[in-house]
Amino acid sequence: MTRITSIGTASPRHCHQQDDILQFMQHVYTPAEDDKRKLKFLYHQSGIQKRYSVLQDFSKPAAEWKFFPATENLEPFPSLEHRMDVYNKYAPLLSVDAIRDCMHNVLAEEEVTHLITVSCTGMSAPGLDLQVMELMDLPKTIFRTSINFMGCYAAIHALKLADAFCQSSSRVNVLIVCTELCTIHFQRDATIDNMTSSLLFGDGAAAMLVSNDPGRRGLKIENFYSRVITKGKRDMAWELSSTGFLMTLSGYIPDLIQEDFKEIADQALGNSDQPVEHWCIHPGGKKVLQAIEKSLGLRSNELDCSYEVLKNYGNMSSPTILYVLKEIFRQEKPGKLFGAAFGPGLTVETFTGIFE
Repeated sequence: MTRITSIGTASPRHCHQQDDILQFMQHVYTPAEDDKRKLKFLYHQSGIQKRYSVLQDFSKPAAEWKFFPATENLEPFPSLEHRMDVYNKYAPLLSVDAIRDCMHNVLAEEEVTHLITVSCTGMSAPGLDLQVMELMDLPKTIFRTSINFMGCYAAIHALKLADAFCQSSSRVNVLIVCTELCTIHFQRDATIDNMTSSLLFGDGAAAMLVSNDPGRRGLKIENFYSRVITKGKRDMAWELSSTGFLMTLSGYIPDLIQEDFKEIADQALGNSDQPVEHWCIHPGGKKVLQAIEKSLGLRSNELDCSYEVLKNYGNMSSPTILYVLKEIFRQEKPGKLFGAAFGPGLTVETFTGIFE
């Protein structure tokens, strides 16, 4: 039986208050006074208090910027190559921090049989999987694979793979690490997509240990269910460019999710008559969480863990739902869990489990 037995998280050292990020954005986007007021309103309504980044620039005066040039038009604007250099410097270290938090007093490095690395904000070969393996001195014979460019739902996809490994072999210990440096892909053009991304996203890493060892306790995985909402295909997208990765994030996403989510949840839960005690929902944004509440008819406190993660970290893409799951783990409360995350496509991935 597959179980999630431990979760660890790690944040970069630069913690930025949302008001400080707002000042940076107002400086860079240089909107008219009326637009500045609108941007300020959106930041204050975001439900986000602070976010983390591997970059210090977002709460520093221009004279102290390290990543962005302190010029009127930010020229020379950081290239994709420069952003990948930053990714390759910080992503492996942040990944290892999350893994150590996950494995502390739980599992020795030599007991890990499978390694799955997840990221959509950086890619190279040799990549994050080999970098983590070397830094952690994991067995050179370890089974490893990478999930790239799937976005915010990728942690659940990785959990599906881990469950398949657990179903096919005995005594399997799968280590999943999701690491995203979203902030290194900041774009200066004052488009709605760019301004929305700059309002929401932060950096972070989360690791999860998945095992079929009968001696380990945790969240017993029951089922997976996924669906692509094709009418939202272009409302959430993530594409490469010469100056970094470009995010498309339409304002219609909460409406699309609210319209379809109740049916998706009903299909995922099947004929189970056991009530859901824990809702582990990816906090893609405040409006997304409110759409879920309306669609499912949830009480105001049932998504507290999701709102808390959004408040303190923002949306970190793939690690975010594991931050929420870690908060639920801390409650040590038995019962059924329903988890869901959303990403490009528009893809909805869900899983259910039981805390034993």
